[in-house]
Amino acid sequence: MNKAQLIQAVAKVTGNRAQAADAVEAALDAMVRAVAAGEVVSVTGFGSLTSEVRPARTARNPQTGEPIEVAERRVVKFRPGARFQDLVAGRRAMPESGNCIQKDRPEAPHPARP
Repeated sequence: MNKAQLIQAVAKVTGNRAQAADAVEAALDAMVRAVAAGEVVSVTGFGSLTSEVRPARTARNPQTGEPIEVAERRVVKFRPGARFQDLVAGRRAMPESGNCIQKDRPEAPHPARP
């Protein structure tokens, strides 16, 4: 799925393609800005995006075997949520409709904690 297809899927739910495009663009922009600033973006049920520093290291050129210095760099890591992993692995059935990563809602609300 690419961004245009994501916008189309959101538009089916919202009924308005322009609003769906704005929502998808705003959500992706907020996530990119947060991760670039060193924050963790965590979406319950979906997963977490984090920025990680990979230290400098010595690698080898595969053709010549000559050592090469690789500089320190920042990379983006994604860790999928438990529900996401369960759906992909087939340990949880994909619902016919609705939000597939939303927690199951109990029939009766829990009593308030003191």
